[in-house]
Amino acid sequence: MRVSARLAMILAIIFAAFCLGFAITGFTSLREITDPQQASDARGFAWFWTFLAGVGIVFGLLSWWIGKTEKD
Repeated sequence: MRVSARLAMILAIIFAAFCLGFAITGFTSLREITDPQQASDARGFAWFWTFLAGVGIVFGLLSWWIGKTEKD
């Protein structure tokens, strides 16, 4: 199965948006947590999803660059 560069870019953007949504939810819920251990775990959870969103953005940009420089 071959995936075009454009499809890979679109899927990477969708993945990054999905992960960024989880990260934002994690960061905004930190104010409601009173237990320091749970707050630390939630912060780690949010940063993990932020990292995954960054990976999705990088792969989306890489796919865009490949699609732009690809010769037919």
